[in-house]
Amino acid sequence: MPIKIQSDLPVRGILERENIFVMDEFRAVHQDIRPIEILILNLMPLKEDTELQLLRSLSNTPLQVDVTFMAVESHEAKNTSKSHLNKFYQSFSEIRDQRYDGMIITGAPVELLEFEDVDYWDELVSILEWTEHHVTSTLFLCWAAQAALYHFYGLKKKKLDHKMFGLFWHKVMNRKIPLVRGFDDEFLAPHSRHTEVPIEDIHACRELIVLAESDEAGLFLAMAEDGRKIFVMGHPEYDRVTLDNEYHRDLDKNLPIQMPLNYYKGDDPAVKPLLMWRAHANNLYTNWLNYYVYQSTPYDLYGTPF
Repeated sequence: MPIKIQSDLPVRGILERENIFVMDEFRAVHQDIRPIEILILNLMPLKEDTELQLLRSLSNTPLQVDVTFMAVESHEAKNTSKSHLNKFYQSFSEIRDQRYDGMIITGAPVELLEFEDVDYWDELVSILEWTEHHVTSTLFLCWAAQAALYHFYGLKKKKLDHKMFGLFWHKVMNRKIPLVRGFDDEFLAPHSRHTEVPIEDIHACRELIVLAESDEAGLFLAMAEDGRKIFVMGHPEYDRVTLDNEYHRDLDKNLPIQMPLNYYKGDDPAVKPLLMWRAHANNLYTNWLNYYVYQSTPYDLYGTPF
């Protein structure tokens, strides 16, 4: 799938070296099709790493996708340059009159705070409400999934005894739902979090359909409103070394951290980690784009009410 991004986005060169078809604005305007419009609210501190991970994940269907990156206005990013944000990111006030076929809201390293104590919580609530009438399907990742479950359904998170960290086995719970079409019965996926929404609370919520869960890690995938809201509690977008980087970052800071489970061969952190979740991650994003965005969105985003 060609991904349309700004010509000078720094991660473009990496994507092209990985043989991912990237289209710039000049070529895109000569395509006589309506591309799928995807908005990504990037709440992660290392924004360029997350850009690369998500663009990789969106690159595996024949659809043309226009990607717009957004950052919150009520929080000052400390790990991404202002020039990068000013050049490649939009604010909510700039896009709030637009409509999008799909949206991704990333996780954020604020899970130990109460939701209302996060400095951009009020802005995020406004964005969540806005998605109801401006986005065909929204994909919530990790902390964003917890935040959306809390805001829309009143489900509270709880702190874990230790960080859920590593690769965990998950089982598919409802194979008839297109979002898990092509999944194996069991599959590995990364988790990296200190909190969870208890799986029994999620099962008790009538609005939610659980599609994949883990005996160890709890919820991985759920949906509501026929796929207009999709909740991913893990990090399928992570690349090979993301957990490794997080592990050594915490070690260097003398933070309490256990070795990521099921990640290093022979539990040897000196060994290059095996990439064992990419196929299912790609399948998840491809199914989302195909069945819940492309197949559901109106051709005229502005002439058809949500």
